[in-house]
Amino acid sequence: MQTTIYQKQDLKKSKVKKHIETVFHQGGLVVFPTETVYGIGANATNKDAVNRIFQAKGRPSDNPLIVHLSHRNDLTEYVKNIPDIAYTLIDQFWPGPLTLIFEKNEKIPYEVTGGLDTVAIRIPDHGVALDVIHISKCPVCAPSANVSGKPSSTLFEHVVQDFDGKVDIIINGGKTKIGLESTVLDITLPIPTILRPGSITQKMIEIALNTGIIDGSEVDISDIPKSPGMKYTHYKPKGSIYLVDGKMDQVIEYINSKIELTDESKSAVICVDEYMSQIQARYKINLGHMHDLNEIASNIFIALRQMDALDIETIYIPTLPVDDIGRAIMNRLSKAASYQIIKL
Repeated sequence: MQTTIYQKQDLKKSKVKKHIETVFHQGGLVVFPTETVYGIGANATNKDAVNRIFQAKGRPSDNPLIVHLSHRNDLTEYVKNIPDIAYTLIDQFWPGPLTLIFEKNEKIPYEVTGGLDTVAIRIPDHGVALDVIHISKCPVCAPSANVSGKPSSTLFEHVVQDFDGKVDIIINGGKTKIGLESTVLDITLPIPTILRPGSITQKMIEIALNTGIIDGSEVDISDIPKSPGMKYTHYKPKGSIYLVDGKMDQVIEYINSKIELTDESKSAVICVDEYMSQIQARYKINLGHMHDLNEIASNIFIALRQMDALDIETIYIPTLPVDDIGRAIMNRLSKAASYQIIKL
């Protein structure tokens, strides 16, 4: 398959718009940026198109996909009912990186939901994404544009590495802003429950609803998950990751002692700026300043992908604060490390 590459400014051209619309309605795949990560999109009402996503990603078919809309009025077309709390959350957080889980109707096939009667939906806060969805004239299911289990793509170059020749269109929107996938909140339960943490935090949701909610993001899933990122290995580079938790001086001493005993060309450290000068490693990647968790979040997946580019076998990462978006950052890193945490 030959993949067509478009720049974001190309979306103003009528010829390009027609091509994108045609691809969606013929069951094709379009990769586009959102404010969180790049997504690989298909017509959510076309079963064959949905199955093509699973094939392109190598993703298990019981792992549900998120449906993206361009306008809140479209929501009633695809769900059975909208709870009152949904309107509060929509007013506060849409467009934005919050995915809500509703009861689906017959227009959304079970291929999208992993066989469940619920569907995950959001409206992205990104001009290119909204344009693509509007042009498509259909609901667009779009999981992160990465090979299943590997770090998500936040850069155009990474998308091309993974999907050139596997999809019909890739749209270059540069680096994504947030860098972590959306928060997923299940509002079909008696108490709203976070299934995947993101930049919309538990505290932000509780303030909006004026009530407590549950964080169920670390629950072990043995059946069909209701959200992506819950059941299968995620975000993992080829090398083994070890999270190191303790006081800063202890962490530095431990990591340096381990690096000294290994092949320096096969080991690396991913850390915040405050650690950089004291880490004695040939390869070390700076995520940003400790107190700028948003900057760190935007760089996590890029750093993990660099590990594969360097053919790194052992990766050490000091743990980070779990305040605000730090909860989502550590969720991704814990999964990438297969929960291998060294406590000092």
